[in-house]
Amino acid sequence: MNGSAGARQPGPFVRRAAMSDGLAAAPAGLQVLPVPGLPDFRPGQDLAGAILAAAPWIADGDVLVVTSKAVSKVEGRLVASPTDPAQREAFRRELVDAETVRLVAQVGRTKIVQNSLGIIAAAAGIDASNVRPDEIALLPEDPDASAAALVGAFAATGRRVGVVITDTQGRAWRNGVTDVAIGAAGVLVLEDLRGGSDAFGNELVVTQIGLGDEIAAAGDLVKGKLAGVPVAVVRGLATPGGQSPAEQIGAGQTAAALLRPYEEDLFRLGTDLSIEQGRREAVLLRRTVRTFTGAPVDEQVLGRCVGIALTAPAPHHTRPVRFVLVRKHRAALLQSMLAEWEADLAADGWTEDRIAGRTARGQILHDATEIVVPFVTGDGRHDYPDERRRQAERTMFTVAGGAAVQALLVALAAEGIASAWISSTIFAPMAVRAVLDLPPDWEPLGSIGIGHPHEPLIPRPPAPVDEALLRR
Repeated sequence: MNGSAGARQPGPFVRRAAMSDGLAAAPAGLQVLPVPGLPDFRPGQDLAGAILAAAPWIADGDVLVVTSKAVSKVEGRLVASPTDPAQREAFRRELVDAETVRLVAQVGRTKIVQNSLGIIAAAAGIDASNVRPDEIALLPEDPDASAAALVGAFAATGRRVGVVITDTQGRAWRNGVTDVAIGAAGVLVLEDLRGGSDAFGNELVVTQIGLGDEIAAAGDLVKGKLAGVPVAVVRGLATPGGQSPAEQIGAGQTAAALLRPYEEDLFRLGTDLSIEQGRREAVLLRRTVRTFTGAPVDEQVLGRCVGIALTAPAPHHTRPVRFVLVRKHRAALLQSMLAEWEADLAADGWTEDRIAGRTARGQILHDATEIVVPFVTGDGRHDYPDERRRQAERTMFTVAGGAAVQALLVALAAEGIASAWISSTIFAPMAVRAVLDLPPDWEPLGSIGIGHPHEPLIPRPPAPVDEALLRR
């Protein structure tokens, strides 16, 4: 998985002719062999030379499965660390944050993140195990290039091998850890069977085999986590091999092919972070949409959104807001408002052409799939003997109605339903009440055109605060 700036992008992968018929990767069977006797590697040591010295029996077609920790050590990816346990842990967390490109999930202090390689793993792959007490290991800077260098080193001795560099990771929905491929060269890591057919003629639509991860997990069966065996050999897989690191990288045989693109990831964020992001973006999804697809709006969803809107704050513990779904009297309502609007503009001295141009803006309501008219009623209003407080009470209830209207628009957007708030009913309250047969103290708060958008709603950035936020 990846998608953030600076992350390693998924590379191409190739289909191996020997497997295009859908046969197993090793139909004749596999051997998985440990390479014991290797040292605790230090920066600058010859990893390929040490492996060859410990396992001179390595032959053409073998795949070397190498723990990333060994690669990190020889490449100098060790960071000096405090030895005090609390300080060491705090320092490790600082390294995790430094290596993090994107936070994917967090529960308590445990973080699942995407690192600069595009790999999503706990703690960015930062590891304080199997290293000296005053060191912490980072992942190799470029595991695919490290794998290609090992392939090249063995090619120089006349051996055509593949290399998979591994790291230990947990897995979503399952307990236990396993090794996965984070670097590879000279071996197919992703076998694409899409477009083929099974034995019953069913087309394979999504089938891709993660051979790199399977090889990594197989190698860990003989390496273990505590046995001090950082290298295994898998024998029985055909290996493309290659003569130089450049050839290996160019062949597309890299672990980058195993990284799912961000936009294709159905689980881009953990639950808590998804909820947090959704809360931040809910209001920003709302925008005025002027055209709709015409597809029906589920009335249960609409009702749910109205219920959410009615949780908006209201004075005196009242429920003064009402929403009217206009269907039966829709045409009459629109015609009545239009007639009053035209009369007002004519009284202002407008020409017929100018009036037609202005009233055309009301077409949004004609085109909307549904129309809802919000009202604030007189229910629960306090009466006062003076005009100042009567107007303040009216303003207070109007503000409460506006809060409910905004809540409805946001709730609709959160359901993927578009809307457009139009002020027209405010200017024709008597006509609206007459058409809809409503009490005289119901004050319309505009109209809301509702429908499904042609394109998904996308959060927009917050507006600049500038002079809108004053401090006194």
